[in-house]
Amino acid sequence: MKLTQTTLPDVVIIEPSVFEDDRGWFMESFNEQRFHAELIKLGLQPPRPFVQDNHSCSKKGVLRGLHYQLPPHAQGKLVRVTQGVAFDVAVDIRQGSPTIGQWVGVELTSENHKMLWIPEGFAHGFLALADNTHFLYKTTNYYAKDCEAALRWNDPQLAIQWPNVECLIVNQKDQQAPLFSVSSETVK
Repeated sequence: MKLTQTTLPDVVIIEPSVFEDDRGWFMESFNEQRFHAELIKLGLQPPRPFVQDNHSCSKKGVLRGLHYQLPPHAQGKLVRVTQGVAFDVAVDIRQGSPTIGQWVGVELTSENHKMLWIPEGFAHGFLALADNTHFLYKTTNYYAKDCEAALRWNDPQLAIQWPNVECLIVNQKDQQAPLFSVSSETVK
Protein backbone atom coordinates (compact mmCIF):
# COMPACT_ATOMS: atom_id res chain seq x y z
CA MET A 1 0.00 0.00 0.00
CA LYS A 2 1.44 3.34 -1.08
CA LEU A 3 0.06 6.62 0.29
CA THR A 4 0.73 9.94 -1.46
CA GLN A 5 -0.29 13.32 -0.12
CA THR A 6 -2.11 15.59 -2.57
CA THR A 7 -1.83 19.38 -2.82
CA LEU A 8 -4.19 19.33 0.17
CA PRO A 9 -1.79 17.43 2.49
CA ASP A 10 -4.55 15.84 4.62
CA VAL A 11 -6.17 14.31 1.51
CA VAL A 12 -4.25 11.21 0.50
CA ILE A 13 -4.17 8.98 -2.60
CA ILE A 14 -3.91 5.30 -1.72
CA GLU A 15 -2.48 2.83 -4.20
CA PRO A 16 -2.89 -0.75 -3.01
CA SER A 17 -0.51 -3.50 -4.05
CA VAL A 18 -2.17 -5.44 -6.88
CA PHE A 19 -0.95 -8.95 -7.65
CA GLU A 20 -1.73 -10.14 -11.19
CA ASP A 21 -1.26 -13.46 -12.93
CA ASP A 22 -2.97 -15.47 -15.65
CA ARG A 23 -6.03 -15.96 -13.40
CA GLY A 24 -6.64 -12.23 -12.91
CA TRP A 25 -5.67 -10.04 -9.98
CA PHE A 26 -5.87 -9.78 -6.18
CA MET A 27 -5.54 -6.81 -3.85
CA GLU A 28 -6.12 -6.09 -0.22
CA SER A 29 -8.61 -3.22 -0.46
CA PHE A 30 -8.35 -2.21 3.19
CA ASN A 31 -6.10 -3.03 6.13
CA GLU A 32 -6.61 -0.78 9.15
CA GLN A 33 -3.15 -1.41 10.68
CA ARG A 34 -1.32 -0.61 7.45
CA PHE A 35 -3.54 2.38 6.68
CA HIS A 36 -2.97 3.90 10.12
CA ALA A 37 0.77 3.18 10.06
CA GLU A 38 1.16 4.82 6.64
CA LEU A 39 -0.85 7.91 7.71
CA ILE A 40 1.36 8.26 10.80
CA LYS A 41 4.50 8.07 8.59
CA LEU A 42 3.10 11.07 6.71
CA GLY A 43 2.53 12.92 10.00
CA LEU A 44 -1.24 12.57 9.71
CA GLN A 45 -3.74 11.51 12.34
CA PRO A 46 -5.42 8.12 11.83
CA PRO A 47 -9.21 8.38 11.57
CA ARG A 48 -11.86 7.07 13.86
CA PRO A 49 -13.04 3.56 12.93
CA PHE A 50 -15.15 3.21 9.81
CA VAL A 51 -18.78 2.54 10.74
CA GLN A 52 -20.72 2.66 7.47
CA ASP A 53 -20.16 1.58 3.86
CA ASN A 54 -22.03 3.22 0.98
CA HIS A 55 -22.29 2.12 -2.64
CA SER A 56 -23.71 4.11 -5.56
CA CYS A 57 -24.05 3.42 -9.26
CA SER A 58 -24.10 6.35 -11.68
CA LYS A 59 -24.62 6.92 -15.38
CA LYS A 60 -21.97 8.80 -17.36
CA GLY A 61 -22.34 12.53 -16.66
CA VAL A 62 -23.85 12.20 -13.16
CA LEU A 63 -22.29 14.69 -10.77
CA ARG A 64 -22.89 14.13 -7.06
CA GLY A 65 -21.80 16.73 -4.53
CA LEU A 66 -20.26 18.65 -3.02
CA HIS A 67 -21.49 16.96 0.17
CA TYR A 68 -20.37 16.92 3.79
CA GLN A 69 -21.81 16.46 7.26
CA LEU A 70 -21.59 18.94 10.09
CA PRO A 71 -20.43 18.04 13.61
CA PRO A 72 -21.26 16.09 15.64
CA HIS A 73 -21.72 13.74 12.65
CA ALA A 74 -18.82 14.89 10.45
CA GLN A 75 -17.52 12.09 8.25
CA GLY A 76 -14.15 11.08 6.95
CA LYS A 77 -14.45 9.06 3.72
CA LEU A 78 -12.29 6.41 2.12
CA VAL A 79 -13.54 6.29 -1.48
CA ARG A 80 -12.91 4.08 -4.49
CA VAL A 81 -14.39 3.08 -7.84
CA THR A 82 -15.03 -0.65 -8.29
CA GLN A 83 -16.42 -0.35 -11.83
CA GLY A 84 -16.12 2.50 -14.30
CA VAL A 85 -14.39 5.88 -13.96
CA ALA A 86 -14.96 8.92 -11.75
CA PHE A 87 -13.32 12.28 -11.24
CA ASP A 88 -13.30 12.62 -7.46
CA VAL A 89 -13.02 16.00 -5.71
CA ALA A 90 -12.31 17.11 -2.14
CA VAL A 91 -12.63 20.75 -1.00
CA ASP A 92 -11.12 22.03 2.25
CA ILE A 93 -13.86 23.77 4.26
CA ARG A 94 -12.09 23.91 7.64
CA GLN A 95 -12.20 27.36 9.20
CA GLY A 96 -8.69 28.62 9.85
CA SER A 97 -7.07 26.07 7.53
CA PRO A 98 -4.25 27.45 5.33
CA THR A 99 -5.87 25.63 2.38
CA ILE A 100 -9.51 26.59 3.04
CA GLY A 101 -11.44 26.86 -0.22
CA GLN A 102 -8.85 24.88 -2.19
CA TRP A 103 -9.72 21.64 -3.98
CA VAL A 104 -8.02 18.56 -5.33
CA GLY A 105 -9.30 16.19 -8.02
CA VAL A 106 -8.21 12.63 -8.72
CA GLU A 107 -9.34 10.16 -11.37
CA LEU A 108 -10.41 6.91 -9.74
CA THR A 109 -11.01 3.89 -11.93
CA SER A 110 -11.59 0.18 -11.64
CA GLU A 111 -8.36 -0.18 -13.64
CA ASN A 112 -6.02 2.00 -11.54
CA HIS A 113 -7.43 0.72 -8.20
CA LYS A 114 -6.63 4.07 -6.55
CA MET A 115 -8.53 5.20 -3.48
CA LEU A 116 -8.81 8.62 -1.88
CA TRP A 117 -8.80 9.34 1.86
CA ILE A 118 -10.84 12.48 2.60
CA PRO A 119 -10.81 13.39 6.30
CA GLU A 120 -13.50 15.25 8.21
CA GLY A 121 -13.63 18.92 7.30
CA PHE A 122 -13.75 18.45 3.54
CA ALA A 123 -16.66 18.63 1.11
CA HIS A 124 -16.72 15.78 -1.39
CA GLY A 125 -18.15 15.16 -4.83
CA PHE A 126 -17.56 13.17 -7.97
CA LEU A 127 -18.40 13.09 -11.66
CA ALA A 128 -19.02 9.71 -13.32
CA LEU A 129 -17.06 9.53 -16.58
CA ALA A 130 -18.49 6.18 -17.70
CA ASP A 131 -21.86 4.44 -17.51
CA ASN A 132 -22.36 2.06 -14.60
CA THR A 133 -19.71 3.72 -12.45
CA HIS A 134 -19.81 2.01 -9.07
CA PHE A 135 -18.57 4.23 -6.27
CA LEU A 136 -17.88 2.61 -2.89
CA TYR A 137 -16.92 4.46 0.26
CA LYS A 138 -16.38 3.89 3.95
CA THR A 139 -17.33 6.61 6.44
CA THR A 140 -16.14 7.37 9.96
CA ASN A 141 -19.59 8.39 11.14
CA TYR A 142 -23.18 7.43 10.43
CA TYR A 143 -25.27 9.47 8.04
CA ALA A 144 -27.42 12.01 9.91
CA LYS A 145 -29.97 13.91 7.82
CA ASP A 146 -30.04 16.85 10.25
CA CYS A 147 -26.26 17.32 9.78
CA GLU A 148 -26.08 16.99 5.99
CA ALA A 149 -24.79 19.98 4.08
CA ALA A 150 -23.56 20.80 0.59
CA LEU A 151 -21.75 23.38 -1.48
CA ARG A 152 -22.54 24.24 -5.07
CA TRP A 153 -20.50 22.06 -7.42
CA ASN A 154 -19.89 24.94 -9.85
CA ASP A 155 -19.16 27.73 -7.34
CA PRO A 156 -17.01 30.29 -9.20
CA GLN A 157 -14.95 30.99 -6.06
CA LEU A 158 -13.94 27.31 -5.82
CA ALA A 159 -13.37 27.14 -9.61
CA ILE A 160 -13.25 23.35 -9.74
CA GLN A 161 -12.09 22.16 -13.16
CA TRP A 162 -14.54 19.34 -13.77
CA PRO A 163 -13.89 17.25 -16.91
CA ASN A 164 -16.12 18.07 -19.87
CA VAL A 165 -18.93 15.60 -20.49
CA GLU A 166 -21.61 15.74 -23.18
CA CYS A 167 -24.57 15.64 -20.82
CA LEU A 168 -24.14 16.70 -17.20
CA ILE A 169 -26.75 15.29 -14.78
CA VAL A 170 -27.04 17.11 -11.44
CA ASN A 171 -30.03 16.75 -9.13
CA GLN A 172 -32.00 19.80 -8.02
CA LYS A 173 -30.71 19.66 -4.44
CA ASP A 174 -27.09 19.87 -5.62
CA GLN A 175 -27.95 22.58 -8.21
CA GLN A 176 -29.39 24.73 -5.41
CA ALA A 177 -26.68 24.13 -2.78
CA PRO A 178 -25.23 27.31 -1.25
CA LEU A 179 -22.09 28.94 -2.58
CA PHE A 180 -18.91 28.56 -0.55
CA SER A 181 -18.41 32.32 -0.31
CA VAL A 182 -21.70 32.75 1.55
CA SER A 183 -21.80 29.42 3.35
CA SER A 184 -21.66 29.77 7.13
CA GLU A 185 -21.49 26.02 7.60
CA THR A 186 -17.77 25.51 7.22
CA VAL A 187 -16.31 23.17 9.78
CA LYS A 188 -14.84 24.76 12.89
